[in-house]
Amino acid sequence: QVQLVESGGGLVQPGGSLRLSCAASGIIFSIKATGWYRQAPGKQRELVAGITSGGSTNYADSVKGRFTISRDNAKNTVYLQMNSLKPEDTAVYYCNADVLGIGRKDYWGQGTQVTVSS
Repeated sequence: QVQLVESGGGLVQPGGSLRLSCAASGIIFSIKATGWYRQAPGKQRELVAGITSGGSTNYADSVKGRFTISRDNAKNTVYLQMNSLKPEDTAVYYCNADVLGIGRKDYWGQGTQVTVSS
C-alpha cells in the first residue's frame, strides 16, 4: 500500500507565497506522472499542475507564471511553490500520483487547505 501525505497549506495574505509538499511512502518502485489538483467549495476538482517522471510540466492557465511544480525522485516527494497568491486560489489542494509498486495504481492524498485572504 502507498500513502501520499501533503503538508504546507495554511492562511496567507494576497500576494503571499506557500510551498506545498507531498511525500509518498510504502512499496514504491517508481512514480510515473504526479500532480496537484484543487477543489474550491461548490466547484469541481481541477488540475493545477502536473509533472512527468522525465520532468515535463504542465499548468492550468490560471496559475502559469505564479506556481512551479517540482519533484525529488530520491525522496518520492513532489512540491508546489505558489507565489503571488490570489483569493481565487483558495481551495483544498490534493496530491495525485501514478505509482508503480506492487502493481500500478493511482493514489490521492488527503488534501491540505490553502486560504488566501486579508
